[in-house]
Amino acid sequence: MYPWVQSLLMSLLLSMTSIVWAIERNGFDLSDSRVPIAEIHGGGPARDGIPALDHPAFIAADQADFLDPDDRVLGLSRHGVAKAYPIAILNWHEVVNDQFGAESVVVTFCPLCGTGMAFLATVDGQALTFGVSGLLYNSDVLLYDRQTESLWSQIMTTAITGPMQGQRLTMTPVAHTSWADWRERHPDTLVLSPETGHQRDYDRDPYAGYVQSEQVMFPLRFKSQRFHPKEAVIGVVIDGHAKAYPFSELERATPPLTDTLGARPVRIEYDAEHRTGRVLDATGQEIPSVIGFWFAWYGFHPDTEVYAAAP
Repeated sequence: MYPWVQSLLMSLLLSMTSIVWAIERNGFDLSDSRVPIAEIHGGGPARDGIPALDHPAFIAADQADFLDPDDRVLGLSRHGVAKAYPIAILNWHEVVNDQFGAESVVVTFCPLCGTGMAFLATVDGQALTFGVSGLLYNSDVLLYDRQTESLWSQIMTTAITGPMQGQRLTMTPVAHTSWADWRERHPDTLVLSPETGHQRDYDRDPYAGYVQSEQVMFPLRFKSQRFHPKEAVIGVVIDGHAKAYPFSELERATPPLTDTLGARPVRIEYDAEHRTGRVLDATGQEIPSVIGFWFAWYGFHPDTEVYAAAP
């Protein structure tokens, strides 16, 4: 074989390998992605290297002696049942496939974005269970459903690849607050047990120091230096209008805080002591929102409005 032919074949082989790598990562086919393939990054772990909890066990509040009052939890109350999901556990698992009676719910947490979100796990009549793909978009976790292997962006609440592409998950309100606050509101709450069946050191924070740092570990499509990247914000989207309520601005606001987003009046309740808040509509019903880092909210909502307290 002529050397130049051998060289050409090698170049073609390398090129084809690169193309295959570009459209398939961690075993997922990205060829039909709704976001640029080059902006989907491997987070380090392989598919299911961060194991979702599929059969979560719960204990009573008075048995949760591993929690301190100021420890962070995601709290979810549905159909008369309240449950707390400690962030110390979610840091290591990110996804909990759970049940509230006959209703399937998936509780998700992205440590890189600080975003805790819960969704109904039935989409278009099909019950789904979710795992952690090991892939990220805009530094945010990409979930995958085991039934179709579609990839789902947590913050977008949308499937970006696979047979479910374009389908949306239905958010349900979830509290991102302190254990003391959630237990006071729901004294009969259940608590996700640290007996998960996995060998993890839940007393150790694998992301220690990350919140204080200005470092963002993975590329972002959109960036803003208006606030510290890890500034906590309440983010909400109503009728296609996105708005962020930075905690630093909420701390300067005089309650009650009312606002209008799109054409809809809303009320923002902010609790400085427990570093939490929620968004209510005109009837007092909670509107699903997310508490997370400013960089993450802006990365997905570069056209977001931003609340500023009156001088």
